[in-house]
Amino acid sequence: MIKSFKEWSDRLEKSGEEIWRPWLDYEMDLRGRTEEEIWKGLKVNYDAMSSATETGLSEDMKSQSGMVDNGGKKVFHYEKNVLSQEFKELIGRALSATEVNSCMGKIVAAPTAGASGIMPGILTTMIKIHGTEDRQVMEGMLISAGIGLIIERKASLAGAVGGCQAETGSAAAMGAGALVYCLGGNMEQISRAVAITIQCMLGLVCDPVAGLVEVPCVVRNASASAIAFSSAQMALAGLDPVIPVDECVEAMGEVGQAMEDRYKETAEGGLAATKTGKEISKKILHHDIEIFDDPDQNK
Repeated sequence: MIKSFKEWSDRLEKSGEEIWRPWLDYEMDLRGRTEEEIWKGLKVNYDAMSSATETGLSEDMKSQSGMVDNGGKKVFHYEKNVLSQEFKELIGRALSATEVNSCMGKIVAAPTAGASGIMPGILTTMIKIHGTEDRQVMEGMLISAGIGLIIERKASLAGAVGGCQAETGSAAAMGAGALVYCLGGNMEQISRAVAITIQCMLGLVCDPVAGLVEVPCVVRNASASAIAFSSAQMALAGLDPVIPVDECVEAMGEVGQAMEDRYKETAEGGLAATKTGKEISKKILHHDIEIFDDPDQNK
């Protein structure tokens, strides 16, 4: 397995192979499947991502806690555009896909359930704007998977280990890399997009209110998607992140290790520890106890 972006880049320089090829080989070796099977699997995953955005925009997305209440539809169909119609739709799609997760629907953990709206929002919006062909999208997904694997090896993808920077930050970096590739970018530009994204997401804590993947997780999926697009734009234009991508990932790992446990998915710090956050937690706990004690509810 490739362990760093430098190793990835060095391999491509020596072999002259496509950017995504090392990760296709890795998947084939890991799963013992043929190339055709891997491509089909990627298409299945993309279809599930796309379906999640459609579900979130068409069905009732109100979670049991009430904290999630059809935010994707509210944004997507709002009449006024703060920036552009495409930007508004990006935010709406990212929200809708992750709201499906909060409402116990079918999602793709990319790389985690808490960040499950980012890749769907990015990919579906990219296709809507640029008309990207399926094969190129699948290649971009392979590249994003490779990005995630390197981050996992050098830092972490888990909020319980590295805070939300490890979840939504990694997903945004994965999406930014896929965007750059699908828009004609090279390996250097992909690496720059990942570095810029990590710099923007560095230090983000994981502080879920009542321990649920709802607040602030859902809205962070939308903002992380926007950051992925801005990072891709800067990288394609030649902006230098100054700090090399591998060092950015290592910094993410260092920050995650230094972060106090109350900021790592424990619901003991940040927004979860506010007055309102604690009140919501008590209400949800009381409600769950009532359901558990009610024999009719358990039938």
